[in-house]
Amino acid sequence: MHHSRLCALLIDCNTSDIDRAARFWADALGRPVDPDHPGTRGPYRMLETPPDEPIVQIQKVDHESRVHIDIETDDIPAEVAHLEALGATVVDRLERWVVMQAPTGQRFCVVRVQRPGFPKNATAWD
Repeated sequence: MHHSRLCALLIDCNTSDIDRAARFWADALGRPVDPDHPGTRGPYRMLETPPDEPIVQIQKVDHESRVHIDIETDDIPAEVAHLEALGATVVDRLERWVVMQAPTGQRFCVVRVQRPGFPKNATAWD
């Protein structure tokens, strides 16, 4: 058995100024940029979010700008297999996460546990 839940909303920005993009989204969502968060580094900026809400991360990308979700799990291979059984396909297996594509075309990531309190509010899968 493994668990999974919605982890994060990632705002992919094809921009040369990730700080400007992060400030826009911080102001738009009413959540300040968290400069001290360990995830705020390089091309990533984290917004301050309460622990019981999904993470919001702004990231600089080379592909088109879009929004995608991350699903956090205590067993990445099991969650990937579960999602493949539902029709998703693996796009790329990276060191700490797997990029997948839903049968409807949207890309998303399966990641290791990121937020405290796991598996609270997670679904248990056999």
